[in-house]
Amino acid sequence: MQNSGLRPRHLEILNAIVRCYIETGEPVGSRTVSKLRNESLSPATIRNVMADLADEGYLSQPHTSAGRIPTEKAFRVYVGVLAANRLATVESDRLRDEFSLLHTVGARVERSSHLLMELTRNVGIAAVMPAFSHQLDQVELMPMADRRVLIVLVTRDQMVRNKIVSLSEPVSPDELLSIKNYVNRNFTGWRLGDARRELMRRMSQERELYDAVRRKLQALYHQGLLDVDDVPEVHMEGASNLLDQDLHLTRERLRELLHALEEKKRLIELLDRFLEQPAGELEIHVGLEQAHPAMKDLALIGMTVRLASGMPAKVAVLGPMRMHYGRVMAAVLQTSRALESAQF
Repeated sequence: MQNSGLRPRHLEILNAIVRCYIETGEPVGSRTVSKLRNESLSPATIRNVMADLADEGYLSQPHTSAGRIPTEKAFRVYVGVLAANRLATVESDRLRDEFSLLHTVGARVERSSHLLMELTRNVGIAAVMPAFSHQLDQVELMPMADRRVLIVLVTRDQMVRNKIVSLSEPVSPDELLSIKNYVNRNFTGWRLGDARRELMRRMSQERELYDAVRRKLQALYHQGLLDVDDVPEVHMEGASNLLDQDLHLTRERLRELLHALEEKKRLIELLDRFLEQPAGELEIHVGLEQAHPAMKDLALIGMTVRLASGMPAKVAVLGPMRMHYGRVMAAVLQTSRALESAQF
């Protein structure tokens, strides 16, 4: 997280407001903040600071006479300076014991999602994602009859995957050559998950390819141009915990959220999109509206781990923006380490 640029007093008061709001779920007033601080400041001084924070977009005021509540921007600052609380030794020992009794990767990953749900009372997610570790060697595209294209995907582990796809419009050999050369020139050596994300970004921005070719590149992308058949194994537990949270969602929007979480593909996209750092680096994302409009007030804390087999896995907790971040961070870290160190 980057430095907020806030003055020390403003930062301290903002963090006190966030902590109080996490505990109570109620708007926080200046008198409440005054009681929480060691240094004596008058409610009037604190009100002035809170007004400054509101002007800068860190606080909002739901009603004229009410206190303030932290915004998404405030939560990002808060988690940026927060250290993970340590799980009690008994909890760490229990995690290691749990995994020692399981003898397959699938069983340990599934158990991880349950443990994260138990430890945090939020949504626990864990997945083995073999396809995301493959590195691209090259792509070949060959035209066939009836607007079909043969995609040959070769990865650096010398595996070759063939796929025939159908397009809605004809594509010429020259257009396929342009697409093939573009992909190979730009993405050879990339992990497939990274290449897919970057290709999607470039297709919406670049003008290097003619519009007609770019349109056909997009069609091939959506037909699985950089996909392999190694299906990620994903587990989620605790979606019902979101029903107990005040997420300010209409019944229809809550239904949309729960439906989205039931979709395996949506969960994989969520993990792939927000957990991008190398294995072992904890990531925190506050506000997930980019993934789904109903996830605006949610946060994701997770990390990528490298299993003993060399395969990557991702573990994460999904919960309300108003969550106990230190406790969740500790649970993710300890579960990840136990999963990573488990040997067969």
